[in-house]
Amino acid sequence: MAELGALGLAYAEEPSAHQTNRFCCFFSDSPERPLVHFNLADVSDTTTLLLSNDSSTLYVGATNAILLLNVSRSDVISLWGQVSLRVIQVTRLTSCFDTQVTWRPSEADRKDCAFKVQDPEVDCQNFVHVVQRVNSTHLYVCGSNAYNPQQAFIDMENMWMVQQNEARGRCPFSPFERSSAVIIDQELFAATTTNFKGSTPQISRFLSKDGRPDISLDSSISLLEDPKFVSVSLDPAEQKLYFFFSEIGKEFSFVDELQIRIPRVAQVCKVLETQSSDSDDNALPVSQDDVGGQRILQKKWTSFAKSPLLCQPPEQLPFNILEDMFTLQPPEGADASETLFYGVFTSQWRSESAVCTFKLKDIRDVFAGSFKTLEKGRYQLKPPTGRQHLGQCGLSNSSDAQLSEVKMSYLTDRSVKPVGPVFVFPEQKYSRVVVMKTTAANSRQYDVLFLLTESGFLHKAVPSDQGLRVVEEIQVFREPQRAKSMILSSSKGLVYVGTSEGVTAVPVARCLSYRSCMQCILARDPLCGWSPTRRTCTGLDGAGDGIVQSLEKITGDECQPAERILQHRDVFVRLDEVVTLQCVKPSNLAVLRWSFADDLVLLDRLFIQAANGSLHFQASSGTFGIYRCEAEEDGLMEVVASYDVRQAVSPRHLSKVHQDPATRGPEERSVGTEEPAVIPVSDASEDETFITNDSDPEERVTQAKGDPFSVQEIVPTSRKDSRSMKNPAEEAPTQKSYHSELVVVSLLLAACVLILAVGAVRFWRRRSAGSGSDRLPSADNGTRTNTSMEIHSLSALENAGPDRTVIP
Repeated sequence: MAELGALGLAYAEEPSAHQTNRFCCFFSDSPERPLVHFNLADVSDTTTLLLSNDSSTLYVGATNAILLLNVSRSDVISLWGQVSLRVIQVTRLTSCFDTQVTWRPSEADRKDCAFKVQDPEVDCQNFVHVVQRVNSTHLYVCGSNAYNPQQAFIDMENMWMVQQNEARGRCPFSPFERSSAVIIDQELFAATTTNFKGSTPQISRFLSKDGRPDISLDSSISLLEDPKFVSVSLDPAEQKLYFFFSEIGKEFSFVDELQIRIPRVAQVCKVLETQSSDSDDNALPVSQDDVGGQRILQKKWTSFAKSPLLCQPPEQLPFNILEDMFTLQPPEGADASETLFYGVFTSQWRSESAVCTFKLKDIRDVFAGSFKTLEKGRYQLKPPTGRQHLGQCGLSNSSDAQLSEVKMSYLTDRSVKPVGPVFVFPEQKYSRVVVMKTTAANSRQYDVLFLLTESGFLHKAVPSDQGLRVVEEIQVFREPQRAKSMILSSSKGLVYVGTSEGVTAVPVARCLSYRSCMQCILARDPLCGWSPTRRTCTGLDGAGDGIVQSLEKITGDECQPAERILQHRDVFVRLDEVVTLQCVKPSNLAVLRWSFADDLVLLDRLFIQAANGSLHFQASSGTFGIYRCEAEEDGLMEVVASYDVRQAVSPRHLSKVHQDPATRGPEERSVGTEEPAVIPVSDASEDETFITNDSDPEERVTQAKGDPFSVQEIVPTSRKDSRSMKNPAEEAPTQKSYHSELVVVSLLLAACVLILAVGAVRFWRRRSAGSGSDRLPSADNGTRTNTSMEIHSLSALENAGPDRTVIP
């Protein structure tokens, strides 16, 4: 256990978290956090990203292709041109906008690869690992090429491409093995593996200028043990390159059995400007470079050294796997030694992530200190006296004794320790990180981190006195990706995420997603502030003075009560329906509480509050009223949603008409006055549906689109816009129908008219026949006659002859 303690390991029963999470969650299709996506159906693994100096073009290395994407606009990603790499001879293209040149592996390379790998369709392609700018007109690219790495140069002005057959040591054989490469002053520095199995790691310099030889690591001893390279960074002041990786540690004897991985930083020298030894103070500087030794370490690095990176919370095991490292340059005018390195670490022993920050000054100090010497397979510490040449540049003219010691002494005695706290994220695994620096409204500078999770979410986090505060969670892809990368454009305010499926542009801030002053302030986002004049949450660029922002302690006086936004909706439901009222959490720290009719206590037997904050209950006479959803955070309360639940007038049930008390019973009604089961209404609109029975209609749940505080309402499924769910004030009053009575009266009137018509015809016929012999006697001749006539029925009139009179 003493050796374990020397490694800096310690056990702890429970991990501790040092961050405060405030997640504002946005899914990939969220209208409040729009993202810009780009993908092509026939192109995959768009994960090697390079941004042009003017941030107008994004060069993307993919499988069998290089894409030139137009990103001059922040809201659009379009294709400038596509170079699908497959060239045998030098080819001149007329235009990069409408022409593509393929670079697929040859059939011979594919066949040879198919015999050695498990999945020829995936592994035996040309995965472009390296896209680097050589100068203002040329790009350098390197691809796996079916486990036979090849390189090419692209003339971006005239679209010339030159292919070279050999590229071992410049990029990996495997499509998905990570590597690090950078071109500085037209020289390529690469950290990768150099054989088919990926078991021979190497750090090399290629394309060396001025007649100098290419340089690589000494292969006679194991300087690297199964490393996983993640990034490379330049120290321009000391002209050193730092490679970051994880490897199996060999410092202690027990490591061979445990296979403990250790995060590392390794250095090599690029160029060192020194004064010549026999010159005076006015002599010109002489450029000395690491070109290897005269007899020992010929064409090998004489400046190579490596050091552990310690990312260990108090009383916990260290996070020993380095996932990614980002270099954040210091503010303008500050010393280069203030450069920060943000690293994402995971652990072999638990499912957690950590973020550690290292300073360039501390890395320099460690490489300027003591070194361990490898003797008989074990490392031993030797005093630094007389060994100032270790870890230095310009050793090409050193003695054989010095170079022999350099060859065996390449591990520093001390580890590089982080500055500031170690931020731990339990149950979270981060894979990539980019960082930007911004100036808040209080003129203080803050670092904003963007952390990519394995599950596809981008976390925006800000370090503070209380820890690393997560401000937003943005979904950038749905399924786990076999390859991914990120690049930051600070000038455009965008983070580009490259995955196996395409490229996504994520704005660094979306201040309008905070709907109220309180939400804007509580977010503690240094990129956003509340504008009292505009009454909206806005970015700080060009926002003017008077922006309200509080990134540390919030008192509650930052916002006026009138500035708090209240979301209110009227809800109309019917009795016994299940009502769902939605309430969205403003943040992960907010606690939601529902109140009903100014009562903060909701009975469990009547109301159910779901985990997502929504409230469910059954509509009844006792549950109609005002509901408010309140969010509490940091002791501040805000109403985020309000609903007025009312009873809606039921649809018209026309299966029967309610009987008027004054109406006679069925036994008293005349024949023909019975009401039909269904009577169509002539003035009904075409979108209106009438239910003709007493059973409940089939129901469905609908939700208002685009409204985060939408209410799930129960409406009939018959037709849209049914009046049953309209406002009662707008509902036409329901009245008793007299249609059947009118029909009966109309029939009676028709019968009366018919009788009168028949009688008139009969009377006219008798007068016409009065001149004949059968004429009725008159009073003049003394004969008594009955002039009255009784009509008993219509049939009697028809049976009587035209000249007959019926006398009772």
